[in-house]
Amino acid sequence: MNSPWPIVKLGEVLQPVSRPEVVDPSKTYRLLGAHWYAGGLYTKDVKLGSGVQAKWLYRVEERDFVYNRLFAWKGSFALATADNAGCYVSNEFPCFVVRSDRVDGRYLWRYFSRGSAWEEALGLSTGGTPTSRNRLKEEKLLAMQIPLPPLAEQRRIVARIEELAAKIEEAHGLRRQAAVEAEALLNSAISRTFATVAETYPSEPLSNHVKIQGGYAFKSDEYLKGGLPIVRIANLENEVVNVKRSPYMHESRLHEFQRFVLNSGDILIAMTGATTGKLGIVPPDCGGWLLNQRIGRFRPKRAGELEPKYIYWLARAVQKQIFENAYGGAQPNISPNDIEAMRFPFPGLAEQSHVVGFLDRLQTWVDALRRMQSETSVELAALWPSILDQAFRGF
Repeated sequence: MNSPWPIVKLGEVLQPVSRPEVVDPSKTYRLLGAHWYAGGLYTKDVKLGSGVQAKWLYRVEERDFVYNRLFAWKGSFALATADNAGCYVSNEFPCFVVRSDRVDGRYLWRYFSRGSAWEEALGLSTGGTPTSRNRLKEEKLLAMQIPLPPLAEQRRIVARIEELAAKIEEAHGLRRQAAVEAEALLNSAISRTFATVAETYPSEPLSNHVKIQGGYAFKSDEYLKGGLPIVRIANLENEVVNVKRSPYMHESRLHEFQRFVLNSGDILIAMTGATTGKLGIVPPDCGGWLLNQRIGRFRPKRAGELEPKYIYWLARAVQKQIFENAYGGAQPNISPNDIEAMRFPFPGLAEQSHVVGFLDRLQTWVDALRRMQSETSVELAALWPSILDQAFRGF
């Protein structure tokens, strides 16, 4: 281990502690879990003792160093906070008192926030399977070695790490906020665009121009791993319909379901559940894709009268209204008739194309911003392991 500081075993700075209590059936217990990747302790459950299967539970106090034997290899190391004090863990969570005259608890926790520490824990773990039942026993943990600078230097390192962590999170937040604001700007532009069109062209029921047809209730026992894709709500992704994870039906049965075959450019809408109003556009390369139940397909009543993408942007304009008008409690639904009764302006094809072109350009800009945000997030996340590794070699 390359370090300018002395290397010591954890057993020199951690003292095992156990505060067992016999479970009282009438007492309420806050039970803790440990997030993976050194994410800290959290309240996993609050239970009466009568609902706890274990005979014993173990009390945690503030500043305890705690880990999960089963998931040490996933980084389940934590430093107990004031909120965790007086809570309980099972016997799979060994606790230790940190020797504050030798080590700062936050320094120790940051050290175990590193992927290389988790890999070391995996190599020291034993169990029935390579990963899921591996356990890092206490004696193995206490034999692990760490670099140990003076306390003042430990605190300087922790302060520097936390300063950089705050800057990374601020950068993440700015990127996220930019993406949210761009999406809000697009939604506002959609509403304003159709409000402007409605000033010139009267609104009329969608049913004057469009028919919405539902899909077929394919049975799960008809699903295959290959053949013709069956498009479900999960396959709707606004600008596209993605069938990578769709079930299939055998090609030989296509003649039975001709009225449910999708065409390139079809606009689809989810008509039930929490995703009511979710949209998708069937891409050009579809061939024999089939429409499942709980999805509606928009089809112009007269050929050449409507630009298909105009229908999509109309639906985007009223997505929120469609969801709010849905009925059915926990599983909201909306009928084709309800959507067909909604009123929209229908200009000529030239004006429709102008609207579509404008909104498509805005969507392209928002998509580019999303990609940039995603790429930046990956880059920022990649900085973190480097920062931690460098910290324990000495900034």
